[in-house]
Amino acid sequence: MLSPPGLPREMLLRYTNVAEGRVRSRVLGRRRDGVPPVVVVQGMTVSDYLLPACAALGQWTEVHLLDMPGYAGSGEPTRWLDVRGYGETVVHWLEASAIERSVVVGHSSGTQVAAWAGVLAPERVAGVGLASPTVDPMVRSLPKLLFYWRLDARAPSPGLEESHGPEWKRAGPRGIAHLIRVHLGDRLEEQIARLQMPVLAVRADSDRLTTEGWMESLVGVAGDATWVTVPGAHAFVWLYPDAWSAPLRRLAERVA
Repeated sequence: MLSPPGLPREMLLRYTNVAEGRVRSRVLGRRRDGVPPVVVVQGMTVSDYLLPACAALGQWTEVHLLDMPGYAGSGEPTRWLDVRGYGETVVHWLEASAIERSVVVGHSSGTQVAAWAGVLAPERVAGVGLASPTVDPMVRSLPKLLFYWRLDARAPSPGLEESHGPEWKRAGPRGIAHLIRVHLGDRLEEQIARLQMPVLAVRADSDRLTTEGWMESLVGVAGDATWVTVPGAHAFVWLYPDAWSAPLRRLAERVA
């Protein structure tokens, strides 16, 4: 029987003021020679569910889990942000944190933010990771997105909705609607085509929100990209927190 993953027992909590607002980050693991740190961008309104998977990455490098302004544990934004604006938030956070080179990884809607960070700051972003990337053309309308999201949610994920609950409440209907609107309007493939660094895409084999064709399309427009398959549904990082560790480690060691 599947059971919820264990949460990390230790992490460092930080708050950083940038132009877009106050950003909460949680740090796991430690710096290691020859491996850049990994910066993980939260999913749509939610962040805590990524902690077990970040802890897995923390076994071999320093990991920073970022919450975007207005969501999870960060402060209110100084303005309404689009996806590029969230990418600028990541870049400004990297600058404020004096992180010169890192691998920036997003899960779900965070992949669009991670891609923008790579476009805007290629001198600081050594590699980009796209876990369960969005938005697949198959679901680029609100009715289709909601339908396939609910279909995907039928996959057993004990404890996942309980983890999301407080963060959904914090975001509120207006904040959730805003994120859905700006992410549906953003085209990940346009940013991927502009990236100058290696890209790794990760798709879970039971993900109902992404297709193999979408993955092939994404790596096809990138200059240097590959994709891998892992077990699970769209939020595979919850039940299979180790699944992305080895592929991302290979990417990090390569770009080091």
